[in-house]
Amino acid sequence: MSGGTAAAAGTALVTGAARGIGAAVVRRFLARGYVVHALDVLGGGALASSHDLDAVVALDPDRVVPVQADVRDLQAMHAAADDVVARHGSLDVVVAGAAVMAGGSPLWETDPEELRLLWETDALGMWNTAHATVPHLLESGNAPSFVGVSSVAGRHGLWRLAAYCVAKHAAVGVVRGLAADLKGTGVTACCVAPGSTDTDMLRATAEVYGVDTASLAESHAAARPLDPDEVARVIEFGATAGTVVHGTVLTADGGFSL
Repeated sequence: MSGGTAAAAGTALVTGAARGIGAAVVRRFLARGYVVHALDVLGGGALASSHDLDAVVALDPDRVVPVQADVRDLQAMHAAADDVVARHGSLDVVVAGAAVMAGGSPLWETDPEELRLLWETDALGMWNTAHATVPHLLESGNAPSFVGVSSVAGRHGLWRLAAYCVAKHAAVGVVRGLAADLKGTGVTACCVAPGSTDTDMLRATAEVYGVDTASLAESHAAARPLDPDEVARVIEFGATAGTVVHGTVLTADGGFSL
């Protein structure tokens, strides 16, 4: 048996990778043997910090490549996707998980800048990610897939989160439109819609409502916030299940709709 480093199972680009669900997705793809480019926009506060991204790289410094970029910047996303291919020869899996959360006012009192931020990050950011990565996925022969991460807010209306709901409904539309365009290409596209998950975004939502995170999960049949890895498991399934999930929205909400 010859020595040397085993070939990677494939390459993945994960956006929103520094914390929460995105970081859990990185862990799962590392366990599958992938090289992962972990992309996030850094800034601290509501945004991830360099420390957060460093912690993800530390999971496996040989197979995690940190990428600091903003999904709102189409040129930066093309550069990030091109870099994966330049380094490894192909891009096989994309998980578009970057998002922000804002809210607290009824629609007619919502600051237009709040809507702009949500629209440009959660919806246009997913469009930009697809625009930059799908041409490379079309060249991959390694079961290529695109998974967009939306929210229950992409399937329901949520009190005083109208702008967030608009952005998340649009994000679902991006993936559904993409799936239609990918018909017959061999590239699959699906969307995962998480419910209340134990992340910084959930804590920000709790602040909007003036409650704790456990209270937010009371409307779920699971009766507790979901663990990020539970949602990451569904994303992993969506990325690897093949044609059966193409064009679908996989609900991962712990029974929110019940």
